Amino acid sequence: MFMSTKTITVTEESYTILSSSKKTDESFSEVIKRLLTPKKDIMAYAGFISDDEAEDIKDSIRELRERSIKRLR
Repeated sequence: MFMSTKTITVTEESYTILSSSKKTDESFSEVIKRLLTPKKDIMAYAGFISDDEAEDIKDSIRELRERSIKRLR
């Protein structure tokens, strides 16, 4: 699918900054979207799980860490 394009003018300094932010195989459109797309607010997920579920998860993580440490000794 072909998307329409727009041409914009940027200073050499802006181009250099944008170019240095580019990942391998990333287009300039992709780098602009990546850098300018608002990040999701972590607080939007507050209350996603109950306090009891959170405690269960923490307990499971604690147990896994303890077992891992024992195996490494």
